[in-house]
Amino acid sequence: MKNKMKVAGFTFIRNAVKNDYPIVEAITSILPICDEFIVAHGNSEDNTLALLQSIDSPKIKIIETVWNDDLREGGKVFALETDKAYAAISEDMDWAFYIQGDECVHEKYLPLIKAEMEACLTDPTIEGLLFHYRHFYGSYDYYAHSRRWYRREIRIVKHLPGIHAYRDAQGFRINDRKIKVKLIDAYIYHYGWVKPPTGLNKKVRNFNQFYNSEEWIESRYPVSDQFDYGNADELHHFTEEHPQVMKERVAKAGWKFTFDPVAAKKKMPWRRKILAVIEKYLGIRLFEYRNYKMVK
Repeated sequence: MKNKMKVAGFTFIRNAVKNDYPIVEAITSILPICDEFIVAHGNSEDNTLALLQSIDSPKIKIIETVWNDDLREGGKVFALETDKAYAAISEDMDWAFYIQGDECVHEKYLPLIKAEMEACLTDPTIEGLLFHYRHFYGSYDYYAHSRRWYRREIRIVKHLPGIHAYRDAQGFRINDRKIKVKLIDAYIYHYGWVKPPTGLNKKVRNFNQFYNSEEWIESRYPVSDQFDYGNADELHHFTEEHPQVMKERVAKAGWKFTFDPVAAKKKMPWRRKILAVIEKYLGIRLFEYRNYKMVK
């Protein structure tokens, strides 16, 4: 008799309340198909721990960590914290489903995701599953499309030795080589850029402290109640439903967001405009960075 496939969810988080991360929504969006969920909780300065403990599930396992605040090398601290969570996954788990604190999976994708894990479980040529991405921007009504935004990334890996987060934990590698993946027909919804102007200014200041010096942050992103929504290039109206776990946040959104597509296109360098046209009409994203090897 075949043993039941086991799936672990894992993530890291720090100061979710202070920085308004939808960490509870992120975790609960994939919890139904997980047998356990590891949360690496950093040394928060707010009530993040209590927020995590409020999730009513015996699947949740919280490990306490301490971030290296002196590490400002390309967001490496995010990879270190991700690896701590991965290392805490139980030995008998078959798959590891990673989700960051500003991401969610729509419930409509869960059956397909589970079926793909079942189908690929015994296939040695597949080490991970690759997801499409939808980057919401400015408000819950728009999502961005640009070469500056990654369109695919690994979020599920087989629970194998040698798996580790790569660079700033955007993706993964195994023993420093690219992971062999299958692209599946499911999306990760990324909400990191859905905040009022003050919130986004705060976000980029906090985010960049793990990449750049204090002087650089102050020169580029001084404290302000305004934010330049200029890095989207192109926005599309979102006409579908958000995940059920996000409905309350969507309903509470009360800020006004405006976007000038003409001004945005004027800011685009000519090289990016040409490559965008090629992608639009030929469906090819030339020179795309891929931190994976697609095998199926």
